[in-house]
Amino acid sequence: MQTFKGKVVSNKMQKTVVVEVARLKQHPIYKKYIKLSARFKAHVEEPVEEGKTVIIESTKPISKNKKWRVVKIL
Repeated sequence: MQTFKGKVVSNKMQKTVVVEVARLKQHPIYKKYIKLSARFKAHVEEPVEEGKTVIIESTKPISKNKKWRVVKIL
């Protein structure tokens, strides 16, 4: 199972939060670090506030766009 640590950027849906995962990647030629981010929709039973840091884990597909679930709120 794959796990990521990210920040909750939206909690407007029922039982779903949008988590933004940021990472640093080095440019192959210029060797400068670039910040990349990806957004995942994750299933959650109890509401989580925006701005909280969470750990998400991959699961079987819950809906069309939701393939992650919140494991822990940090």
